[in-house]
Amino acid sequence: MEIQPVTELIEKAKSAYEAEDYEVAAQWYERAASQYSQQGDGLNAAEMANNRSVSLLRNSNPAAALQSSLGTDQVFAQSGDNRRQAMALGNQAAAYEALHKTEDAIRLYQQSNELLKQINEPSLRVFVLQSLSGLYLRKRHYLNAMAAMQAALDIKPHLSLRERILKKLLQIVFGMLGH
Repeated sequence: MEIQPVTELIEKAKSAYEAEDYEVAAQWYERAASQYSQQGDGLNAAEMANNRSVSLLRNSNPAAALQSSLGTDQVFAQSGDNRRQAMALGNQAAAYEALHKTEDAIRLYQQSNELLKQINEPSLRVFVLQSLSGLYLRKRHYLNAMAAMQAALDIKPHLSLRERILKKLLQIVFGMLGH
């Protein structure tokens, strides 16, 4: 089998992903990760494993998505890359959520949120907080759900009409609760 440049593998993966052919994208990302690993580039291998995880999740394969992203957060943590560590934790949380492992998903989303808060990444935090809110709702932890949603709406720069109304309602509720 002919060895392709890793940049070519990544371009093919991106093209497949954009064409919503997530299975093929996952295969190309896997090949890119493997090639980076063979070159001793653990950071880029972990990045490709995370991209593969997203593709697998979009292809309704959360178990494989989780498998692909497990441990990548540690690779990023060891290199001091908090942003990619937070994203890896978020990918793992999303896979756990899809697998209906709510407690694991909540724990990882919370870790991801804390890292994103430390490095001031509000756009990514919005997604994480909204996901947390939904999980808290499913667990009937209503105050936690409202607090997570309010935090998400507080940092989101442009709110839709629906979001502005929800934010106002949450402010009223928390005002009545004395928070």
